[in-house]
Amino acid sequence: MRITIAGASGLLGRATAAHLRATGHEVLALVRREASGPDERRWDPDSGRIAAPGLADVDAVINFSGAGIADARWSVERKAELRSSRLNSTTTLAAALEPGGRCRRLLNGSAIGFYGDTGETMVDEGTPQGAGFLAQLVADWERAAHAAPVPTAYLRTGQVLTTEGGFLGKQRLPFQLGLGGRLGSGRQFLSWIHVDDYTRAIAQLLDSTLTGPVNLCGPNPVTNARFTAAFAQALNRPALIPIPLPALRLMFGSEMVDEALLSGTRVQPRRLLDDGFEFDHPELDEALASVARG
Repeated sequence: MRITIAGASGLLGRATAAHLRATGHEVLALVRREASGPDERRWDPDSGRIAAPGLADVDAVINFSGAGIADARWSVERKAELRSSRLNSTTTLAAALEPGGRCRRLLNGSAIGFYGDTGETMVDEGTPQGAGFLAQLVADWERAAHAAPVPTAYLRTGQVLTTEGGFLGKQRLPFQLGLGGRLGSGRQFLSWIHVDDYTRAIAQLLDSTLTGPVNLCGPNPVTNARFTAAFAQALNRPALIPIPLPALRLMFGSEMVDEALLSGTRVQPRRLLDDGFEFDHPELDEALASVARG
């Protein structure tokens, strides 16, 4: 299969591209600079342009484009960037796809932030949209993808476990220094997935008929306190001191802390399981030991 990836230089894009190439697929990356080889194609999502031949010569498109949710404080400008980086890229891809053309599949980025703070309630793809900035951002993102004239799945992604970057990569050094700790009460739920299961799920969805939202997280969400203890154990380090909330709010602002750090989302991957997907790393302790070794 010939697959175009938008956001191929990011954490999930790199991992997915490597897995797809290793399993025999051809991967083309959309880049904002001049293309440096035949496996790259220039695009400008802010102006809606993709260099010829666009998406006419590929079988599927995967879109991971979007500024990092927790990479910077949520100023007014940053929130606008979080929106535009997702909506512009998705709108550009949807407009470039042709009804009845060669491309028959779009897998578009999304997030379990759609559900908002679920507390202890377990949710799945049938659960309505939650409240807050993130939930509305994800809903608008999926609405933009819905305009694509090909079967489209929305990749409602949880925390992907890899020390190459992202959520876990940012925590590794503090934990190694013995400075890791739970966030707040630690009772908020965290839905996670091992990076290898994530890329395998993407590969399965390329061949699947599933459309609409698909939760990409493991079957066993845990509390932040449980996750903190398990990660510390995987690194053989203590994690005794909670991260002080005043310091977090000072650094990141109350809205970002409340929605991205203290909000709990307890999610089940119902549609992925119903589609026959089998997790290689369903249990947290083994999954964290695996990424810590890697």
